[in-house]
Amino acid sequence: MFSKSKINEPAPKSADPAKPAASTAPAKSVPPAPKQNASVSPAPKAKPPASILSSDLHVTGNMKTTGDIQVEGTVEGDIRAHLLTIGESATIKGEVIADDVVINGRIVGRVRGLKVRLTSTARVEGDIIHKTIAIESGAHFEGSVQRQDDPLTRSGDAPKAVAKAPAAE
Repeated sequence: MFSKSKINEPAPKSADPAKPAASTAPAKSVPPAPKQNASVSPAPKAKPPASILSSDLHVTGNMKTTGDIQVEGTVEGDIRAHLLTIGESATIKGEVIADDVVINGRIVGRVRGLKVRLTSTARVEGDIIHKTIAIESGAHFEGSVQRQDDPLTRSGDAPKAVAKAPAAE
């Protein structure tokens, strides 16, 4: 706790430079300032905006990103993203895998997500594998719903891990 208070003290120490200046506080406060400026300049922590596929765009093929995608057009292929938003005019024919999936349009295929949300305008024909799910009144859904702690991994991988645990004992 004393070290934490020393870490929190550099800002107030500028008012009392005599006592803290004798300790190692100045050495600690000098290096963090350049590091903060260096990290702020490239802005690696700044989240880029979502990629938007407009309503007049038709994509044939798979897409994969660690960022966010908003689909307003048509995609024939699989999509993997961090946050995937399916617009009301969008149609996706393929598997969707994302941490967060918000469905306003149509999906024909499997949906895998940690958080899956079907809005009132959603039309899904396929299975949904999720950790948490929300289905608004008016959403159309044909398929099965399965809860998994880790829905982003293939279901074939999970039994192998379960089979290894008894074999190891």
